Amino acid sequence: MNKILITGTAGFIGFHLAKLLLKHGFQVYGYDGITDYYDVKLKKNRHSILSENQNFYKTEGMLEDIDKLNSISSEFKPSVIVHLAAQAGVRYSLDNPRSYINSNIIGTFNVMEIARKQKVKHLLMASTSSVYGANTNMPFRENQKSDSQLTIYAATKKSNESMAHSYAYLWEIPITVFRFFTVYGPWGRPDMALFKFVNAILNDKPIDIYNNGNMYRDFTYIDDIVNSIKSLIEKPPSVLDDNSQKNSHSAVAPFRLINIGNSKKIKLLDFIDEIEIILKKKAIRNYLPMQLGDVSSTWADVSALKKLINFTPSTDFKDGVKNFIKWYKEYYNV
Repeated sequence: MNKILITGTAGFIGFHLAKLLLKHGFQVYGYDGITDYYDVKLKKNRHSILSENQNFYKTEGMLEDIDKLNSISSEFKPSVIVHLAAQAGVRYSLDNPRSYINSNIIGTFNVMEIARKQKVKHLLMASTSSVYGANTNMPFRENQKSDSQLTIYAATKKSNESMAHSYAYLWEIPITVFRFFTVYGPWGRPDMALFKFVNAILNDKPIDIYNNGNMYRDFTYIDDIVNSIKSLIEKPPSVLDDNSQKNSHSAVAPFRLINIGNSKKIKLLDFIDEIEIILKKKAIRNYLPMQLGDVSSTWADVSALKKLINFTPSTDFKDGVKNFIKWYKEYYNV
């Protein structure tokens, strides 16, 4: 499994995963659309760093371009595909829902098609904690009913999970789908809370705090995310998985859902307090009501992940925030 095709390598998680796998001697083919949803320069700089390794190859292209995907996968012949590329952002899906259908539904279908044609040993795909939607029974477990998505973004990710299960069943493709919980860290996305808060505070601009600060998130550090994915690559599901995995594993297909989270609920206001402490500067706080489509809390049960790979994400959010701010100041020459 040393030849891996990763979609979204110019993105936050894809960049860190590719970097980790290259460090461990894998050959990595990156595929990314370099869209302008956020700062293109940041994406290109990530790719530039990866391109310093001779085992990294890349193509810029959209997921909707099935001919391009077919061409590069036929040439590279990956044994594993990690599908991370997507139109991201819960709030942006309120303004531009069509981009989510094109990228997350059609694009993911195309990725599953090339996985089928290449007969990969393992297809791994990113989902999100947002699929739990209006559920309030926490911590969230993979076998919970999740039919109450609150945004188009979450709905497309839930659709991806359903399509993946059918492909695993019909074509016997081992598929693992991970549900990420609020990923953060160096090289993070500018549209996410930590980046926005740090940028605003340093530039004396107000930060928007929804639900008047009564928000809780299972903040998960990027290194914990990619180390989990690396370990999961080597553990493709089978139909006859043992009963210890019944919490996250299909009974009829080589398919599993897996939460990747820090398994701790952190109050958003505590997160902001820590940013202020490290920056030695107070935020201008703009308290607002809950935003449409948002949820007040997320919290992951990661017992299935621990059983599978004997690892639990555990980076303390204070350390993670400190690492991000260090990177931010170096990158933007603050």
